[in-house]
Amino acid sequence: MTIRTTVHLVRHGEVHNPEGILYGRLPGYGLSDTGREQSKRVALHLAGADATALFVSPMQRAQETAEPVAAALGLEPVTDDRLIEAANEFEGQHVSVGDGALRKPEYWPLLRNPFRPSWGEPYLEIAHRMLGVVHRARAAAAGHEAVCVSHQLPIWTLRRFMAGQRLWHNPTHRQCSLGSVTSCVFDDESLVDIAYAEPGGASDPTATGA
Repeated sequence: MTIRTTVHLVRHGEVHNPEGILYGRLPGYGLSDTGREQSKRVALHLAGADATALFVSPMQRAQETAEPVAAALGLEPVTDDRLIEAANEFEGQHVSVGDGALRKPEYWPLLRNPFRPSWGEPYLEIAHRMLGVVHRARAAAAGHEAVCVSHQLPIWTLRRFMAGQRLWHNPTHRQCSLGSVTSCVFDDESLVDIAYAEPGGASDPTATGA
């Protein structure tokens, strides 16, 4: 008998970041008031899910997003480091790959290979670690549903990997808004469908920090 399991990948809500820093993996960046409202809307969206497992990135913004989700589902969050934000050499800066870095010669060495990418964690490594935790979630919730709270680039990279698409891409074309839910449906271990919803509302896909 085929066992159908759904793993929901939630992107955290908006972060309080008045200085516009590319915060990446830096500590101390929690949700804004808007982000907290987005996380509540995600929780309402998932409240009827048959979820039996909840895994969360160790970053503060993901942990805070998971709180109302955990309450709505009656689950204890489990931190999995593989859900963490992608490493990025521009972390802590006011500039990113698509926001002026090409105009600064000191950043050019970081931009030598956009297909890997040379400024951060390789896309393939992101895809492999995310796939590992998704299959952990699938196994833990076999025949039911699981939720994983993560970040824009890891979720989008995994989605492209599972869809058989090239991993390098235009960041402005990512379909992974703040407070969004990307749902991966498995029959046994085989992916059969990917669905997408924006209970947190549409947002700027290039929001600083992801």
